[in-house]
Amino acid sequence: MMHPEQAIAAIRFDPLLPAWLLAVLGALCLAVVAIGLWRRGSGTLLRLAGFAVLLAWLSGPRLVRETREPLRDIGLLVVDQSASMQVGDRAALAEAARRSVEAQAARFPGLELRTITVPEAGSAGTQLFAAIDRALADIPRSRLAGTIAITDGQIHDVPAAAPGGAPLNVLLTGRGEETDRRLRVIEAPGYGIVGKSVILRVAIDDLGTTGRTGPATLTIRRDGQPFASESVPVGTEQRIEIPITRAGPTVIEMAASPLAGEISPLNNRAVVEIDGVRDRLRVLLISGEPHPGERTWRRLLKADPSVDLVHFTILRPPEKDDRTPLNELALIAFPVRELFVDKIGEFDLIILDRFQNRGLLPLTYLANIANRVRQGGALLMSVGPEFAGPASLASTPLGTVLPGAPAPFDAVVDGRFRPWVTDLGQRHPVTEGLTGANPPGDPAKAPDWGPWYRRIEPGPVTGDVLLRTRDGNPLLALDRVGEGRTALLLSDQIWLWSRGHDGGGPQAELLRRIAHWLMREPELEENALTARVAGGRLRIESRSTDATAPDSATVTGPDGGTETVRLHEDSPGRFTAQRAASVPGVWQVTQGTRTAYAAAGAANPPELADLRATAGLAGPLARASGGGVHWLAGAEVPELRRTEDDRAASGSGWIGLRRRHDHVVTGVAALPLLPGWLSLPVVLGLLVGAWRREGR
Repeated sequence: MMHPEQAIAAIRFDPLLPAWLLAVLGALCLAVVAIGLWRRGSGTLLRLAGFAVLLAWLSGPRLVRETREPLRDIGLLVVDQSASMQVGDRAALAEAARRSVEAQAARFPGLELRTITVPEAGSAGTQLFAAIDRALADIPRSRLAGTIAITDGQIHDVPAAAPGGAPLNVLLTGRGEETDRRLRVIEAPGYGIVGKSVILRVAIDDLGTTGRTGPATLTIRRDGQPFASESVPVGTEQRIEIPITRAGPTVIEMAASPLAGEISPLNNRAVVEIDGVRDRLRVLLISGEPHPGERTWRRLLKADPSVDLVHFTILRPPEKDDRTPLNELALIAFPVRELFVDKIGEFDLIILDRFQNRGLLPLTYLANIANRVRQGGALLMSVGPEFAGPASLASTPLGTVLPGAPAPFDAVVDGRFRPWVTDLGQRHPVTEGLTGANPPGDPAKAPDWGPWYRRIEPGPVTGDVLLRTRDGNPLLALDRVGEGRTALLLSDQIWLWSRGHDGGGPQAELLRRIAHWLMREPELEENALTARVAGGRLRIESRSTDATAPDSATVTGPDGGTETVRLHEDSPGRFTAQRAASVPGVWQVTQGTRTAYAAAGAANPPELADLRATAGLAGPLARASGGGVHWLAGAEVPELRRTEDDRAASGSGWIGLRRRHDHVVTGVAALPLLPGWLSLPVVLGLLVGAWRREGR
């Protein structure tokens, strides 16, 4: 809309001389006039008039006529759309107020109203004034008529002064005093040691209540299952002991019973995710004899900072006894009873490298190892020709937990071959994606690994076979026995990869994965469903060794709503999906019999810390700027008025946007009031008249 131009006339001065010189001339003129008055000269008044005209001409008076085009004032309407504005009918009140203010502003021809929204800012809370500052970057301060904010008052970046130097009016989506109950997490560790407990410190607060309320019920769920429920006093810190039973995330959901009449139970809940980590893993490595691959195992395990390694190498087997007295031997006696009776339960993993039963370990001790596996321990055996000999461990009680035994005849096979990853191994996290492996879906393409030269031919093999020869003979088998796990590597030649023989191979990565799978590291579980929330997105990952694994999962949100999500196969056996997870709380993902939980939102999100509508944060700032605070619930939207700069911008039932009278000059015309052709004759005439009068 075009505004009519305005003509403004004013007298302005354009001096012909510097101001200081005009002042000096004025002083000299006054001195001459003063002397004339003292002598009572008859021409003094004419001389005074001549001097006055001279000084006036030198000051350059002009009549200036400007043509101006008025500029429209700009008002800023800010609508809070953060999470706390979704409580109750606040969103509806805010929308009605926005429409009313915009409709009223449209009736003022000299006003432009710009509307912006303030979205959810996550852990930063409501950043309303940051949004205002960004909007003001495009608004000249000379045209800013004021700011109107529609919010619940829960603002987390209130500045010391109103932005832009203009009045601020706050329209609150509430009824005044409200009550609210919140569950506050005082302290929650991010991780805990498996097998130990962590302490959560929480408190239940009642806000806005006039008197002391009664106890509240605190309900706790762990990974979706009931954990505890008890009555606790309000306003008192509570300490909750949570045992960490497994590695990986444990989701703790806590809820406080609602308070009668509270604004919303949304902040009565809190979710904490605790990562279970294993303490330093204790590994017992026993090498049956010195051999080239012995250092491979030691370097691998010593390089892992989470592993405490106990390593023994049998240097002097019983059959080599030369009757040298023990006190003359510089060897450490093998602590058989201490390792396999007293402390066997302390080891997470036992590795037997080319170890054979030469009478060093009684059968009862080998039975102890087998029992430790069944009770939750782990056993890894890397075998060579000793596994097929008469002292093979497969013939002892340890054989009952092994995935396989040597073939009855010609078990030791010598000859060049390359290990291949089986179809199952392509989907198993232990051997999935190993560098240089034969690609999945291409049975003719050989791996790029270096060759081995000896293997042990097994009999029937249980569990999962992940490596094989080209002809299909097993090389690596993993199995679960009772609560524990076992692995059998049917070759003692993997050390050739570490030496780079004929190109080498991923020896360190493969052995690391085998060891971590045996010790139940979550990222190496072959049939697992995991869920994580990060950046407002729920990420789902499903691992399966089944070639016909399901490609969908059911997601249950914190509000109880369910949705079927399609999974995409990123690699063999690995399926993933993502979806928005902006609602705080516990998200549950179900796929068949498997269930995973993920926590969304911080333990104490600022946006939900206090759900009461309040004027306590922005109210003082609004009143100091000349604006005010108005409650919308149960009242009409305030009337919008235009005010002047020296007037208040808020009153009972109304809010104001100031008139700034900013303009653009489109034309200027100047007319000299004392032109030279007129001023100089007048000055000369007056001075000559004064001289002639004094000469009489």
